[in-house]
This record gives sequence, C-alpha cells and structure tokens, in this order.
Amino acid sequence: MIFMAKKRKKKLKFKLSIFTVFVFLMDICVVLGLVIINTKDFKTFWIPTAMTTMSHKYLAYTLYDEKTVNKIMSENYMELNTEKINLDDIVVNNNDMFTKRYTSKYEKELFTKDPGNDVFKLIRLNESKYKGWLTAIYDPSDVELAVSSKLGKAGQSVNTLVKENDGLVGINGGGFEDLDGWGNGSIPYGAIIKNGELIWEHSGGSGGLIGFTKEHKMYLTDKSPSEAIADGMMDAVDFGPFLIVNGNTSKIHGDGGWGTAPRSVIAQRKDGVVLLLSIEGRLPGYSTGATMNDVIEILLRYKAYNAANLDGGASCTMSIGGKLWNRPSAGAEYGGRTVSNAWIVTNKQGKAAQLPDKNNYK
Repeated sequence: MIFMAKKRKKKLKFKLSIFTVFVFLMDICVVLGLVIINTKDFKTFWIPTAMTTMSHKYLAYTLYDEKTVNKIMSENYMELNTEKINLDDIVVNNNDMFTKRYTSKYEKELFTKDPGNDVFKLIRLNESKYKGWLTAIYDPSDVELAVSSKLGKAGQSVNTLVKENDGLVGINGGGFEDLDGWGNGSIPYGAIIKNGELIWEHSGGSGGLIGFTKEHKMYLTDKSPSEAIADGMMDAVDFGPFLIVNGNTSKIHGDGGWGTAPRSVIAQRKDGVVLLLSIEGRLPGYSTGATMNDVIEILLRYKAYNAANLDGGASCTMSIGGKLWNRPSAGAEYGGRTVSNAWIVTNKQGKAAQLPDKNNYK
C-alpha cells in the first residue's frame, strides 16, 4: 500500500511537472504573440491584407482598435496614375518581335518560345515569398473576354470558361458580390462589355474599365461604358486599380493599402504582347502572396506599358488546357472558385500550340 501511494505521488508530480511546462510554454507563446502583433511590420502586413478583402475586414479589428487600423491604412495607400491612356503608343508588331535585339534577360526569356507553341509563352515565377505564373500572349487578337453563360444566376470556373470558349489559357477577371466569402460569381460588380455591347451593369464597380479595343489595344479608362464603346472598346470588365498607364506607374506608399495577397493582373507591352499574371498566395510554407509593389516590379521586368489589377484573393485562378494550373487559396478541389468572367487566350490563326507539361516547372 505504501509503495502504491508513493507511485501515485510520483505520477502526480510528473503530471504537475508536465502541466507546469505546458503553462510556461503557453505563456511564452502569448508573450511572443503580443510582441509580434505589436510590431509595425506585422501591423502593416495584417491590417491592409484584411481590409482589402471583400468579406474578412473584421480580422483587422480582431487584433487592433479602429485608431490603429486607420493609422496603418493612412500610411499605406496609392497615388493612382490618372493619365489618359495613349493608344497610339501601342504598335502591334508580330513580325519583328522574335528577331529584334533583346534589352534584358527577361525579354529574351519572353521571346524564347516554348517547344511547339507559337501562341503563348509560360514563365514560372519563383521568388522567396511568393510563387506564380506569367503568360505572354504574342498576338493580342487571341485575347478575349469569356462570360458565364449563367450570368445573374451563377458563375463558372475559369476551367469551364476556357473549355466552353475553345481557349488555351485563362485567368479570372472582374469582381462580384461575395457576401461572407460565399459568392458564386453570379452578380458581377460594375460593367461588362462583350463584343462591343454593354451586357451587364451593376453597382459596386471599382477602379475603371479594363479591356481591349477593335485594334486589340488594351484600354484603361474611367469613362462610362457607352463612352468606352464609342471609343472602340470591344471587351471589358470593371475593376482596378490601374497599375501602369503609358509606361508610368501609380505611386505606392507602403504596400499601397492592398496588403499581401494572391493577385491576378492583365497588362500589355508597347509591341502588343499581352501579359497575364497570376500570383499564388495565402498558402503558408508555399506562397504568401504579393503586394502591389511586387506586382509592378514583375511587370516592369517584362516591359509592361499598361497594366491593371484584376480580382484577386481566393478568386485568383489560372487555367491551361481547361485544367487548374495555379494553387488557389480556396476551392482547389473544385477546380477553383466560380467567377463571373475570365480573360482567355484562343488560337484564332491556328498556329502551333502545344500545351506545356506542368512537370517541367518547379
């Protein structure tokens, strides 16, 4: 009996020791957590990232009071480039782009064709804090807007939009109502122009019209849809902000107030080449995401002359050959979220277009 009592005491002491260590470690975690969330770097990351989401702004106020949130947001903002776009600067030149003298390793990379593919070039972006994909479309006439066939009732995945419209590549386009993060792409924000006609208009649009003219030149404007159509706009969505206009970037203070997140961007070079950028994010241990500064830096490497931000976050999707190519932060098991529209790449001239093998990319 005495032996059993001693044994129970030893077990109790051992359990108490474990509990003490556990409490001590928890205290350390709490202290470290408090230290981290009160650093300026973390505040600058957390608050703008939360505030630029459609349905998770509450996360900013979970950790910080309104005064702190307002202060951080006032230090992180964009001075938008409000220049009127000069379409005459864009000179589509498909004949000389593969024979000219390249000015950088990035331009050489852009115009070194993938084997058997004369339509587009796929480039893997593998930076320290984010990963992503850049697709260069050599002929801008191969870029068009695909819209959900169930517009007003439901969206469709980018994969579906690519397949149903005989596309090769696609990325998501404009934003849509996303109550509590459960929006299905049925109700797009702002205007949608397709084949020179206004097919949708709804409140909530932000930024401006992003699209292409009859001459396949990227047109960024804050004009009304009717005015843009009169100017020659053929396909367009309503989103933003505009990141580069006439080769001049919007001015970023801090992280621009847009935080770090998955990004979708569309751009065009002066020679007409269209760039589709998809940055993966919100994937711990794999890819955090990109700031607007990061995005602009990538675009300038490849000489983007005009560029605009598209809907990002969980909607950020890239499809190749009707298959999910990137790693979205949500909905991967369903082929990505359903969206209202997508910018897709076709092959109107019937050129060689061998699709890439994902196994060849790290």
